[in-house]
Amino acid sequence: MKQAKVLVIGGGIGGLTAAIALRRKGFEVEVIEKDPDWAVYGVGIIQQSNVVRAMAELGVLEDYLGAAFGFDFVEIYLPDGRKAARVPSPKLLEGYPANLGVSRPALHKVLGDKTLALGAKVRLGVVAAAIEDDGEGVEVRFSDGTQGRYDLVIGADGVYSDTRVKLFPDAPAPEFTGQSVWRYNLEKPADVDCLRAYDGRTGIGLVPLSQSLMYIYVTTPEPGNPRFAREGLAAQLRRRLADAPPAIQALAEQITDDDGVVYKPLECLLLEGPWHKGRVVLLGDAVHATTPHLGQGAGMAIEDSVVLAEELARAATPQEAFHAYQERRQERCAYIVRTSRLICDAQLGKVPPPDYARTTAEMFEMTARPI
Repeated sequence: MKQAKVLVIGGGIGGLTAAIALRRKGFEVEVIEKDPDWAVYGVGIIQQSNVVRAMAELGVLEDYLGAAFGFDFVEIYLPDGRKAARVPSPKLLEGYPANLGVSRPALHKVLGDKTLALGAKVRLGVVAAAIEDDGEGVEVRFSDGTQGRYDLVIGADGVYSDTRVKLFPDAPAPEFTGQSVWRYNLEKPADVDCLRAYDGRTGIGLVPLSQSLMYIYVTTPEPGNPRFAREGLAAQLRRRLADAPPAIQALAEQITDDDGVVYKPLECLLLEGPWHKGRVVLLGDAVHATTPHLGQGAGMAIEDSVVLAEELARAATPQEAFHAYQERRQERCAYIVRTSRLICDAQLGKVPPPDYARTTAEMFEMTARPI
């Protein structure tokens, strides 16, 4: 199917890595993104060894590493601030770091530049208003009044995927977990050389992004799923760190810029049935949105892209490729969604807390397996 024409809906991490993987396999690719500015928020993201491996397969490893901070351990801290463990992460590529912290704008630029360099067409400020699969191809009518015909359509349009709703109108909606995450960029102390994860009802992590920059993430109970005005967001976050360990409280004094705070309610979704219908298939958060407790949400989307391109390149029909793709991805992605939700529920007091160091080590072992 290498000569197929593919529409990718969504210009985020999943959509761009899908476009890169498909172009490298010889597919004609068009990407549409509803945001006319093609922007991402300015804090960071954790990427682990399986993502480093996947980025090598996508041919973007050196640019990716150049935009990131590499580290080989994860440190686990108790709620009182005492260090409980320093867990080594398996290296899947010799000579390269096991984990990375990277700013989302830097990652977006690496992926966007590669997508364009490989010859994919990118259209901004456009959505798919209608998708009609006639069995031989897919007719798509766009919000700007244009139309196109494609052999395949990939919905990589996130947790609120309109493509998913069009395919499976009766599928469950994303579920709010009762917890939200706050993120903020800070100056990095010299001794923060890896992810520091603090256990407790308020989950806290420090993630290095460069020699001088890191971001803090804070997961908090937020009953009723409140929304906050932009003005006062920094004070809201500082209040939630009032009982944090002393080192974190000291850092919290630097949280002063309302516009620098990124606040996001945590929602999750795991589509239990088929991930495709006819010639249209879903990937990433559109089908398995996870909470960030294992740092693998983007990683699962990137792996999806690699696997889907592989299966499309070797299959005789879309259905054959889509079945093989889901077979390879379903158990792995479900593990991440369910284990992340378990940690979330433990932080909310809904279930007994797991052994976080052991859970982290198990996650590394699972994601080290071939995709």
